Amino acid sequence: MTPLHPGLLPGTASVPFARDLACHGDRTALVTGDGRTLSYRQLAARVEAVARRLGPQRRLLLLPGANDPGALTVYLAALAAGHPVLLVPGGTSGAVRALADAYDPDIVVHPPAAGGDGAWEIEELRPVSAHSLHPELALLLSTSGTTGSPKLVRLSRENLQSNAEAIAGYLGIRDTDRAATTLPMHYCYGLSVLHSHLLRGAALVLTSLSVADRCFWDLCREQRVTTFAGVPYTFELLDRAGFPGMELPHLRYLTQAGGRMAPERVAAYADLGRRRGWDLYVMYGQTEATARMAYLPPDLAAEHPETIGIPVPGGSFRIEPVAGEEPGTGELVFSGPNVMLGYAERPADLALGRTVHELRTGDLARRTADGLYQVVGRRARFAKIFGLRIDPGRIETALAARGITAHCTGTEDALVVAVTTDTGTGTDTGAAPDTDRIRRLAAAEAGLPARVVRVLALPGIPRLASGKPDYRALAALAAGPESPAAAPSGTAPSGTAGELCRQYALMLDRPDVTENDSFIGLGGDSLSYVEMSLRLEAVLGRLPADWHTLPIRDLARPPAGPDTASDGAGGPAGAGSPAGSARPGRRRPRLHTMETGVLLRAAAIVLIVGSHIPVFFLQGGAHVLLGVAGYNFARFHLTAAPRRERLRHARRSIARIALPSMAWIGGVVLVTGAYDPFNALLLNSAFGSMELRTRWHYWFVETLVYFLVAIVLLLAVPLLDRWERRFPLAFPLALVALGLITRFDLPGLRLEAPHLRPVVVFWLFALGWAAARAVTVRQRLLVSAVPLATVPGFFPGQTGRQLTVIGGLLLLIWISRVPSLGPVNRLAGLLAGSSLYIYLTHWQVFRLLQDAPDVLALAACLAFGIGYAALVTRVMRRLPRLRRALRRAPRRRGTPGAGVIPAGRRSHGTDRPPDHGCPRPGRTECPAAR
Repeated sequence: MTPLHPGLLPGTASVPFARDLACHGDRTALVTGDGRTLSYRQLAARVEAVARRLGPQRRLLLLPGANDPGALTVYLAALAAGHPVLLVPGGTSGAVRALADAYDPDIVVHPPAAGGDGAWEIEELRPVSAHSLHPELALLLSTSGTTGSPKLVRLSRENLQSNAEAIAGYLGIRDTDRAATTLPMHYCYGLSVLHSHLLRGAALVLTSLSVADRCFWDLCREQRVTTFAGVPYTFELLDRAGFPGMELPHLRYLTQAGGRMAPERVAAYADLGRRRGWDLYVMYGQTEATARMAYLPPDLAAEHPETIGIPVPGGSFRIEPVAGEEPGTGELVFSGPNVMLGYAERPADLALGRTVHELRTGDLARRTADGLYQVVGRRARFAKIFGLRIDPGRIETALAARGITAHCTGTEDALVVAVTTDTGTGTDTGAAPDTDRIRRLAAAEAGLPARVVRVLALPGIPRLASGKPDYRALAALAAGPESPAAAPSGTAPSGTAGELCRQYALMLDRPDVTENDSFIGLGGDSLSYVEMSLRLEAVLGRLPADWHTLPIRDLARPPAGPDTASDGAGGPAGAGSPAGSARPGRRRPRLHTMETGVLLRAAAIVLIVGSHIPVFFLQGGAHVLLGVAGYNFARFHLTAAPRRERLRHARRSIARIALPSMAWIGGVVLVTGAYDPFNALLLNSAFGSMELRTRWHYWFVETLVYFLVAIVLLLAVPLLDRWERRFPLAFPLALVALGLITRFDLPGLRLEAPHLRPVVVFWLFALGWAAARAVTVRQRLLVSAVPLATVPGFFPGQTGRQLTVIGGLLLLIWISRVPSLGPVNRLAGLLAGSSLYIYLTHWQVFRLLQDAPDVLALAACLAFGIGYAALVTRVMRRLPRLRRALRRAPRRRGTPGAGVIPAGRRSHGTDRPPDHGCPRPGRTECPAAR
């Protein structure tokens, strides 16, 4: 193989896929976020021009990676012309400086200056290289998790070419494919996407948008994207973004690598892809193997989701026995043409040839009876956290350099940093350790987001009999709640990420909230949704419609500082503000919007209470609320999360409804005797008679609980869970059809007061569920036909009631938000968030005020219910803390504060895995958010 230009760099081989771009002719090579395209012929011309600019002397080139045409052109020019590239993370000046200081590059490429013409600047530090560069050396990458470390992986042009060919082969990449760049260029996984698609003449849709951005999906549809790659965290974001319900007609396949994804989620996405017509490829790799070592064929993903599959074409595995492991289990060792040349730790190492012939992965694995490989653990103390390989010893050394004595270990989803409370705190006063500072330092050193660093402030470090730190005990301690000292402290300016994290933590009782979390990801539901939206609107102004799916970082404003203007609305605002929030030099807009679901909940509860007093007589609110309940159930509980996670979330919501209801009704039974024990146990609808109509006061609460319990039991059946995911609209419509059997009394039950019977009104709940799933005009028209055809006649002789129910359901189906004002939003939000508790208590409150004006009685009922809601919220927030305290209680044997866990009681689990931090480039603002 010859270089791009014979005679330019004699005796130096180039990388074929970078050299042969022009052979793909006028096919589209690159598409930018604004829709501009560049053909392969045009890209080849640009690459040739930059190659000539780099000159005839082979030199070491440092390039900050970015999903940008300029960065990609320089990268390809260097590969084609034979210049070794030191690829570093874009946007991280510390890592760039560290590697530049360590390796003294001959050429440094700088990103475009802010406000400039968008051109990348090539700075030549010397005309002749200061280094001896091996002829095969093509690329230098940081090992996974060692960003900024001087230890680099040396990759040859054969490594790059062979792995690109292997990946393109087993994925079946076509020249008609279009891949969106969902991962950073400097990350070996993201880079392999570029290599394999350029090899086949496919198009790259260059973007830095996250899959959590609405604009990313607009871009995918507009540019007919056929594939994108993701790490485990990406798939969590897909769950929250509503990916399963999206229409992406051009999508052919997804790939997943960068760390182990839960088998249940792998199976769920494999099944989703089978139903939607695309494939899921689960892959395994390391930077030392250029990128990929194994892949799981899509047809095996649903049946064997716990495995990594088979070796890539041209590669092979062997299992090397390890003392103490079961027969058949050992260290996974890989051989193939994509195995690195070796490591580099100093400039002199750039002259070395091959020093590694096979790759010891450090993973413990076994070969299954089906011939697939399964990773079962790690051999060394290295931790692989969300795809990043972390050396805890190096973190300890880095912290020690800052005066902090720490012991570090890793779990599958967290870096654990343990410090003592009396020494080595990094302070001069011997005060309590500054856990926030320690977390930031450890995160920066490891190249991890701060939210996955777990800081433990302990009276003493657990020790083995040898006196060495007991790292397994530390990992087990990390499964409990972080020390109070580790909780964020201080007051952040209104609207900053820190302030929003505190709001989320307070509302959802989650002390581990970080800016990577979203409301849905933290387990928020319809009961907490309204109050949370009110809290956020108070500090941010108008919220985006999908705020509950967005990470906190995408909602937050930048902290006030020298570069942040303060607006007239009272607070800093900037590009990170959500749609409609204040910006520098502008007042926060007075016009807000209100979600239709919130409006209906607020209006319905006023209608219900007002009609019962009565202040007026306009019924139908409770039946509208049944539709809203189904709508919210689908929205907050039927995500793409694994089945068990969805069921656990739903059970928590049932408890939040049933327990306060039973407590209130039980208290009324004891004090007044107005009801019977069936009411207190929410069983009157099942066993009560219509002789005493007062005992049916709580039919709505009982009905709602019955519906939720029934749906949880239904979806606990794996087959039905799969059907619901496969047919998101047809499934609830089938339930509507079943409910209509009893609505029209086809069995001839002839029930008294059928509009109060759960078995009769179920179709309204299912109809609300279907409304949440109807996303196209055609689907909404179909769902709209149901209330128009079925509500008339349900309330004989009550036209107003029927019109109220039809109108409320049609609003829910067609209009997601309505114009409003800030004070109206706050009042409606307060009523909607307290609607259940107002309903529970109003029967007793207005009877105590029979001699008062009706309007005053109405106001008192609403106010008392709001107060009861506040009390219930406070009590329910304390329950998880009590449960955590009870779970920790058995560990407290032995000497208090000794930090020792009794034998046999160690746990390596966590209450909830934190959000997986994925390598993510600088976010491009979505125009729709302006």
